[in-house]
Amino acid sequence: MPYCEVDRYQAGDKWEGVRLFYRRYGRGATKVLLVIGLAGTHDSWGPQIRGLTGSMEPADGGDELTAARTDEEAGAPAAAPATATVEEEDVGEGIEVCCFDNRGVGRSSIPPHKSYYSTSIMARDALALMDHLGWKKAHVFGHSMGAMISCKLAAMAPHRMSSLALLNVTGGGMECFPKVDAQMLSLAFRFLRARTPEQRALVDLETHYTKEYLDEEVGSCTRRAILYKEYVKGISSSGMQSNCGFEGQINACWTHKVTTKELDTIRAAGFLVSVIHGRHDIIAQVCHARRLAQRLLPAARMVDLHGAHLVSHERPEEVNNALMDLIKATKYAMAPQEWSSQPENTSETGALISARPVTLTIRTGEAGNAAVAAYNLLAKLQLSFLYVIGLIVMAFEHVRNIVRVTKPVRVVAIQSS
Repeated sequence: MPYCEVDRYQAGDKWEGVRLFYRRYGRGATKVLLVIGLAGTHDSWGPQIRGLTGSMEPADGGDELTAARTDEEAGAPAAAPATATVEEEDVGEGIEVCCFDNRGVGRSSIPPHKSYYSTSIMARDALALMDHLGWKKAHVFGHSMGAMISCKLAAMAPHRMSSLALLNVTGGGMECFPKVDAQMLSLAFRFLRARTPEQRALVDLETHYTKEYLDEEVGSCTRRAILYKEYVKGISSSGMQSNCGFEGQINACWTHKVTTKELDTIRAAGFLVSVIHGRHDIIAQVCHARRLAQRLLPAARMVDLHGAHLVSHERPEEVNNALMDLIKATKYAMAPQEWSSQPENTSETGALISARPVTLTIRTGEAGNAAVAAYNLLAKLQLSFLYVIGLIVMAFEHVRNIVRVTKPVRVVAIQSS
């Protein structure tokens, strides 16, 4: 079985190793490391594995648990093998992809305490995996929490990066909070109460895809019905993520922060960056991704797609084209300024590639100015409210821990006979 020991942690009186489960696909001199997000496993990269390598057959062998779902089962349009072959030839020497389960999920180790989880620690996991594979450099593509990890990896070891792609990324911390509305509150409540694969699948579908995508008819039923069966099957086979692993990965997202110094390191390293996002993402708001792309100029290009949090599944062709463009631009040593100054391009499916920060000037009357001011005030109040809630939760946890320690021990007198 393909495992890699990346770290060790203390469990009582002994030390335990942290092992990552990984899979490799395709063959070639071009190396791509795929880093998945919160609660996701390596096989969540299916559409990208097929798009980049033209195959779903693991190069290191497979089994029934990691057998890839076909495009027909997932309700996605079948990939054209000829296109994959052309792309591979265009790159020159083929592509080898590696994807893995982060610590805390799937078949990787689950350290018992949240202190063993941070984006920096998990970036070191990814770097150790590259060492294990013998990869000197790789194109690193991350999704959601995986994009946060990839950012840390790029700042930590810029000389190991061929390029960087950040899908549905935020800056961590308060930026992890989704937009608060009735839909999100309902989803959060149902997510916390989900105890079965069926309950979890229903929530996942609504958070991962746009409603129009789920309602599309595929044959005699909707895409929602097809994906629901696949989600239940997938969750049932791999099991629900443990509370320990979930809380640890949440802690990694909450404590994530990319400093100005780290951004300067990434920008100055010379490799190209793509920030790819679904504009209807209700988990990671697109405004945070746009801000990050602007801060990474001139190395970064923003790719804005019509989709939700799993835009890599909802718009696989556009995402794969953007990733392949990044690989080819790296191969031909395109300058960062040239990469980020590419002209805008709007595809038939609504992909918008924007290179430079866009400033919108809206001319309004007195009533319009008042409405804009009120909206901005409400946005600030919402952020302040979430911050206060976070402080209350942390304070409650702190007090509860103190009470556990200082709670008096009840002593029962024992009468001697």
